[in-house]
Amino acid sequence: SMSNPSEAEVIELPRPKALGGDGDGGKRAPAPTRKSRARRVIAVGGGKGGIGKSLLSANLGVALARRGAKVVLVDLDLGGANLHTCLGVGQPRVTLSDFIDRKVQNLEDVLVPTPFERLSLVSGAMDGLDAANPRHSQKTKLIRNLRMFDVDYVLLDLGAGTAFNVLDFFLVADTGIVVMLPEPTSIENAYRFIKAAFFRRLQSLAPEDDFAHLVGQALAPRDGQLGRTPWDVVAELRTREPEKAARLEQALGGFHPWVIVNQARTRADFDVGPTVASAWKKFFGLELGYLGAVNHDDAVWQAVRARRSLLDAFPDSAAASGVLRVAENLIALER
Repeated sequence: SMSNPSEAEVIELPRPKALGGDGDGGKRAPAPTRKSRARRVIAVGGGKGGIGKSLLSANLGVALARRGAKVVLVDLDLGGANLHTCLGVGQPRVTLSDFIDRKVQNLEDVLVPTPFERLSLVSGAMDGLDAANPRHSQKTKLIRNLRMFDVDYVLLDLGAGTAFNVLDFFLVADTGIVVMLPEPTSIENAYRFIKAAFFRRLQSLAPEDDFAHLVGQALAPRDGQLGRTPWDVVAELRTREPEKAARLEQALGGFHPWVIVNQARTRADFDVGPTVASAWKKFFGLELGYLGAVNHDDAVWQAVRARRSLLDAFPDSAAASGVLRVAENLIALER
């Protein structure tokens, strides 16, 4: 793959084809102790709150741990941290803000055990006024440290919306997941989130190229013509500026988010994921993967009220089996 020295300046984005879990090109890992880094960083985001994203992240963490994986769940919903509640853990005494404010030296020091074997939690910042908007240096340090956990999966539960911080954590993960409900507004929000992440990636990987502008122009339909895809921009650039074309091609190739549909009720709801993926492919020419749907289920809120995880309280529920299927699909990405 082509490497461009300036591409890591904004935030260390994974190189394309980073499915092996070596997300930042292995720059940070001390060579001899190959094991001292997370095998896979997974970010879970969504366009708006109220889509069950944190509950889904928590239960995915439990499902992966049940399958024998070592998992750290990280609550990056920095304004409204609530992952501990989803897992039946009390309000942790140490949180991410202690690490960001340098009250503790190592990110390991803010790890909180959970009732589940092999599953630990890094609780979100509950105070810290700038917690929801960490400075660039704090963010880079946090990302670097998250990658150094000696576990199989680091699961990042992101805040809602499309702020740059949320998008940067989404983009730095090996696998970026977008949660949506099978409802028009939620589908629209998910689409908006993916599009915002895509343009943020273009800006971050090649700040000196005007890719976001070029691609944005191409996507906008003009005088009754259909919009062009980003690949058409690559083709147009190839004749004039082949290096620039190669840089854009690399940026496009490494962008492959995944969607999960939550609270599916009808047959049609279960088809929403593939439909959204093919619409994205049609307009953007890019892959969007589908990890599955989780049923709408009263067991979910009953588990929350009981302060227990869904898989623990209602292992035979429809929603629990949906979460397990998604976990299976996530594990299969590595094969």
